[in-house]
Order: sequence, then structure tokens, then C-alpha cells
Amino acid sequence: MAERPIWRGHLRLALVSCPVSLHSVARASGDLRFHFINPKTGHRVRMVALGAETDKEVARSDLVRGYEFEKDRYVLLDDEDFAKARVESSSTMTVDKFIAREAIQPIYFDASYYLVPDGEVGQDVYVVLRDAIAASDTAALSRVVISRRERAVAILPLENGMVLHTLHEPRDLHAYDTLFDRIPDARPDAEMVKLARQLIGRQKGKFAPADIEDRYEARLREVIDAKLKGEGIEPEETAEPRGDNVIDLMAALKRSLGEGRRTAPRAPAKKKAKRAAARKRA
Repeated sequence: MAERPIWRGHLRLALVSCPVSLHSVARASGDLRFHFINPKTGHRVRMVALGAETDKEVARSDLVRGYEFEKDRYVLLDDEDFAKARVESSSTMTVDKFIAREAIQPIYFDASYYLVPDGEVGQDVYVVLRDAIAASDTAALSRVVISRRERAVAILPLENGMVLHTLHEPRDLHAYDTLFDRIPDARPDAEMVKLARQLIGRQKGKFAPADIEDRYEARLREVIDAKLKGEGIEPEETAEPRGDNVIDLMAALKRSLGEGRRTAPRAPAKKKAKRAAARKRA
């Protein structure tokens, strides 16, 4: 694996454990990166750290962390102080319990990490836990210290391995009840729900990585390439939904199903001929 582990320790369930490591899922190297530029000079602007009292530049290597216990008064902490705060989850992820996978609402998922065996020792424990979690359709809940913060995590199988998802605490999230309270309690017409399910069934397919590609970034790269070549590029026309028209939902659903039938891809003539010949032979 190209990325260095961001954490190394043990995964433990009851009396069994295995050495594991965490690797970042996200790869940022391919992202477009922008810098602040002074348009008058064309030079990049450099961000510097300035002392709040002296306004003099301070080298980042000379900075330490401090906790403000009173207004403008700080207690300074070094690496030794942070080491003294270590808890069990700093080096060991103990599975606390298993819950149904669908019990965790998507809003609680934060960052994801690949959870892999760290060396050959304990790989048998790893694969047993992976298959047991997959067979029981559960998520393993545990805790781990990452970036000087203990995070609750959910461990799920992913093909031949496992993925660890850090979880937001409830205090990290805005409550949604006041927003959802605005939604009417009235149940929709059963026939319209049936038509919507037919539309869902018609557009059902398998997930592919191309489904989640960033088309805006791809378009932005085209704009950048055009500017480098001194060429122009016309913006794509986008259909803005109208907010002032009253829609007959039933008619719109039926029309959507009809358009789905009309836009279904036609089989090539050669394939049609082969099917016709096969029917004759039958």
C-alpha cells in the first residue's frame, strides 16, 4: 500500500486480538489545488504566523500547543504531556458491541480508513472477524485515538478486507427534527407511490465508480487547459427547474415512465437478426 499507516495497534474482541494498521481511504493528490495570487505581480501570497502582541513572524517549527485556561493565559503542552494522556484506545481498538448495519444513520459517518493486518501475525484472527461480521450483517463498534481525539468507530467488511468509519458524536451534528417537522404528515396517494416505484425499478442499476466522478472538476480542468492555450470555452447550457409552474404529479410520473420506454436503447440490427434466426430454429 502506497500510503503510510496513520495508526498502528491491535484490534481486540474478548480474548483474541490481531495487529492492525489504518490507512487513509481518500487520495488528495489528484485534486485541483489553487493558491492565492497577487494579481498585480502574479506572485503567490505566502501565509505567515505572526505573534499577536509583536506582529513579528514566528517560525512554525518554534510553535507549541497551548490551552487557554483564562483570558489570554495559556498552559503549554509538549509531546510528553500528550503521551501522559494516552488511554487504551491509543493503541488498542476493543470491540464494545455489534449492531445491525442499518442502525447507524448515514449522517453519523465521518472519515473512512482501510483497516488491514499489520504483518502476518494474527491474520487468521482478522479473517475470522471479517467473515463473522459479514455473515451476521452487523457493524463492530469500537474506539480509537486519532489526531489526539478519541473517536467512536464502526468497522465493516469490504470485499477481502475491512473498513473503519469514524463516527460523529451527536453534539457534532445539527438537529434535524425542527427541519423535518415542516414536512406534512399526510400520506401520499398509493397509486403515485406505485408509479414512483416503477420508475425506480426502470432506472435501477449496479453501482459503478463512474457514477460518483466529479464532473464539475473535469469541466474546470477543460477551462484551465483552454486558458493555457489562449482559447475560449463556452459554458454548458443547464436547464433550470421552474418554480412557478404547478405540476400534476400523477401526469408527470406517467409521462416519466413513458419517456423511459421511448428512450430505452434499441438492440442493433445484427442482434435482432440473430434472435429471429434463433426463434426459427427453435
